[in-house]
Amino acid sequence: MPYDNSLDEKKFSKFISTPKGKIVISVYSYNKGPNKLQISREIERKDNTVTYARLGRLSKEEVEKILPILQEALSIM
Repeated sequence: MPYDNSLDEKKFSKFISTPKGKIVISVYSYNKGPNKLQISREIERKDNTVTYARLGRLSKEEVEKILPILQEALSIM
């Protein structure tokens, strides 16, 4: 069965801003299934469009900023 965007329900989403863009922490449930955590990085291109980038390694400062958000997301899961 292919992915159907209409079955994806966002339960939680917050972000932090960094020099490299935004780190977005979200909780989704697909087709009323279990809640799952998603962490992604959004960057702004030179033409002002937003795209996703590989999250890769996080700096200590980034980890310190997202830890409270991860705890909040965990309480929803």
